Order: sequence, then C-alpha cells, then structure tokens
Amino acid sequence: MTEIPNDIKKLSFEDAMAELEEIVDNLESGNIDLDKSIQYYTRGSQIRAHCQKKLDEAVMKLEEIQVSSEGKISKKTK
Repeated sequence: MTEIPNDIKKLSFEDAMAELEEIVDNLESGNIDLDKSIQYYTRGSQIRAHCQKKLDEAVMKLEEIQVSSEGKISKKTK
C-alpha cells in the first residue's frame, strides 16, 4: 500500500488530478534527469492512491443512496 503524505491528503480530488496531469506532462517531456523522474513517479503514485481513495469513498456514499419510485431520495436503511 502506498503511504500518502499529509500534503497530498489535504488536496481536493480536482487539485490532485491537476497536479497528477502536471507530473505526467513533465515525465512525458523527457527533459528531466533520472533522479527528478523518480521523484515525480513516486509523488504521482501517491497522488493516484489518494485519488483512488477519494473515488472509493464517493462510490460508498452513492451506494447508500436510495431513490423511491416517486423520485424521493433517502439513505438506505440497513
């Protein structure tokens, strides 16, 4: 399991995705040295894990929602 640093945990999903896109662009450019590439890759992996966790949490919340035949939205009872 990838350890997620606190600065990444504080990012919203949208901010994390924006940073991940920037990292991918930098890696794809080929204009960075090996050490920096490894740093980018490591941070990118951490951000990806953070985003996946956020998505998993959102799915769990959506699965708790129940819509009646009348269109009324409520939380599912267990």
